[in-house]
Amino acid sequence: MPMHTEKRTLTYRPDQMYDLVKSVENYPNFLPWCQALRIRQHEVDSDGCEMVLADMVIGFKVFREQFTSVIAAKPATKSQPARIDVTYTEGPFKFLNNYWIFKPHSKGVEIDFFVDFEFSSKILEKAIGLVFNEAVQKMVDAFEGRAAHIYNKTD
Repeated sequence: MPMHTEKRTLTYRPDQMYDLVKSVENYPNFLPWCQALRIRQHEVDSDGCEMVLADMVIGFKVFREQFTSVIAAKPATKSQPARIDVTYTEGPFKFLNNYWIFKPHSKGVEIDFFVDFEFSSKILEKAIGLVFNEAVQKMVDAFEGRAAHIYNKTD
């Protein structure tokens, strides 16, 4: 059962990183192994919270899998930082838990990232288990690189 948690401080505003992460439709443009993404449903409530039902196709070496999840994006309030929660609904996992929290920081934003999952297939589990930490690091780095590209930063 791979699990990864990480806190990272970046020189961007919390709302910039929140907007970047919640824009799942752009993931195939920059996220390693994300080959396609389809939004099936998108709703915004009166508080500005967004709920997105999306299908993502991931590919790694000889493996290609599709899964569906619900992304709940809650903007910051006076008492709570912005937060994105991902809830798995169907696909190759036994479970998938993922969240991002975007806290204001004196240098910009502190991002609290967490992912925990288990594949239903033991073959997939073993294949990903061998490179899991490297893969997650590449994914987190991809978001940072995307921020630099979008917000014209070099650090």
